[in-house]
Amino acid sequence: DFDALSFLDKKEARRMGAFTHFALAASDEAMKDSGLVVGESNAEMVGTYISSGIGDFWAIEREHEKLLNSGPDRVSPFFIVSAIVNLAAGNVSIRHGAKGPNSATATACSAGAHAIGDSFRLIERGDADAMICGGAESAITPMSVAGFASMRALSTRNDDPKRASRPFDLERDGFVIGEGAGILILEELESAKARGAKIYAEIVGYGMSGDAFHVTMPDETGSGAKRVMRRAIKDAGIEPEQIGYVNAHGTSTPYNDKFESLAIKEVFGDHAKNGLAVSSTKSMTGHALGAAGGIEAVFSVLALKEKKIPPTINYEFPDPECDLDYVPNVARDAEVEYVLSNSFGFGGTNACLIFKRYEQ
Repeated sequence: DFDALSFLDKKEARRMGAFTHFALAASDEAMKDSGLVVGESNAEMVGTYISSGIGDFWAIEREHEKLLNSGPDRVSPFFIVSAIVNLAAGNVSIRHGAKGPNSATATACSAGAHAIGDSFRLIERGDADAMICGGAESAITPMSVAGFASMRALSTRNDDPKRASRPFDLERDGFVIGEGAGILILEELESAKARGAKIYAEIVGYGMSGDAFHVTMPDETGSGAKRVMRRAIKDAGIEPEQIGYVNAHGTSTPYNDKFESLAIKEVFGDHAKNGLAVSSTKSMTGHALGAAGGIEAVFSVLALKEKKIPPTINYEFPDPECDLDYVPNVARDAEVEYVLSNSFGFGGTNACLIFKRYEQ
């Protein structure tokens, strides 16, 4: 049902990649919700940091076909600026007049979380007062699907697609590609309070780590996942037991879910099985790759604001090696103070965000 022409004219839309369309739509909604107005007085202190794992795969496939079939003169002059990863942030910056930091990372499935965490750091050190940040992705294309399928990363439950994404379930067999964008407006607290902003949550912790193990498979000891969670918890200045909910990376692949569960158990100790809720919202959205961290950050702050933990749907057959409370199939009313959100990407790149319930 998504229609870029509902907020862009036809000429503009054709010059942008679909992932940029998603980023613009989500940013428009986030800016409207935040009430943040960018003008001459604050433009240089409002930035954009919107990441993507791949950029516009559609443009690459489409223009390559033109090149082969019709020659180089038929390739669009807007091909490059529709495909490259940083053009989502660039176009959002132009649309809203944000003249502060303007950046993007291409860190695979951690990209959206890195954008939010790095934006947090930019505000902490005074380089910006507010950041439009998150992730965007549009990679459901023949080449992308073929590539992931060749790696055996995707579910083959094609006869039952609604139940194919089943994180932590014994019968999981791979992820389902999703797409879209998740955008947050991060703002320095006193600035937000001064203008009467609607505050959903505070971001209080950010961690990064590298597996240094394998380009696609997670470290079987969960080493990188353990370190990134511990770093985020340390950065937040809290104890593991204070976290009530983990929004897991939870891809529905045999390896990730097993090793992420192991890492959670080691980081949280007894708390992992006594009061800690863990769920994967990818069970409902699919895996949106570079957008996933942004989308899951939205789930995380809404869990705090709405006092409701999202479920892991399609959870039917418990896996003995995944033995945590995965909030099976039904959302749960719960008032938690801290939420931790994990994002792990190819190349062993990991990001972890911690959000706190906001109280005036």
